[in-house]
Amino acid sequence: MPKIILVTHQKGGVGKSTLTFNLAQNISNGSKVAVLDFDLQGSLSQLKELVSDFEIIPYVGEIEKISELEYDFIFIDTPPYLSNQLPKLIAIADLIIVPTKAGILDLLAIKNTLEMIETAKRTADTLIVFNMIKANTTLTLDILIGLEEYKVKIANTHISDLVSFTRSVLLKGVTNDKNAQRQIDHLTKEILLKLI
Repeated sequence: MPKIILVTHQKGGVGKSTLTFNLAQNISNGSKVAVLDFDLQGSLSQLKELVSDFEIIPYVGEIEKISELEYDFIFIDTPPYLSNQLPKLIAIADLIIVPTKAGILDLLAIKNTLEMIETAKRTADTLIVFNMIKANTTLTLDILIGLEEYKVKIANTHISDLVSFTRSVLLKGVTNDKNAQRQIDHLTKEILLKLI
């Protein structure tokens, strides 16, 4: 049975698709990996022909049948809004990753997503990832306190706002940038440990 990793946040522009791509690329080195693209924009689906290390599938099938797909890991990239499919996706996921930027507006926007996860009693299976963090940015105490109420683990690894991540979808990952590769390796390790 595959490990299902849901990458979701109702806010657009937090780097869900790019993060999903890089995690799938990183894990595909030793595993059979698929990315299911639930986003109607189909950002990742457009890359389908360029990717050879894992599969990208524009998914329109039944959510309940995802666990029957023959992969080691399945990443699910969701649209930047709360769709009626999200509760079902939350229910089947082994791990829920919520990427967010480190801003007050991002904190306000994450509320609905985290409340839906909390309602489904899946907070223990959720990991908030600070993504696209600008250089020399420190997470303010306000943001960390604001997230405390949800009792959701925050990843130790923060993903920087590096050009390498932006270009990674065309270059099959970030292997040419040691800093970016180190960050994605550390986050991959955190994810795998949480899945054990």
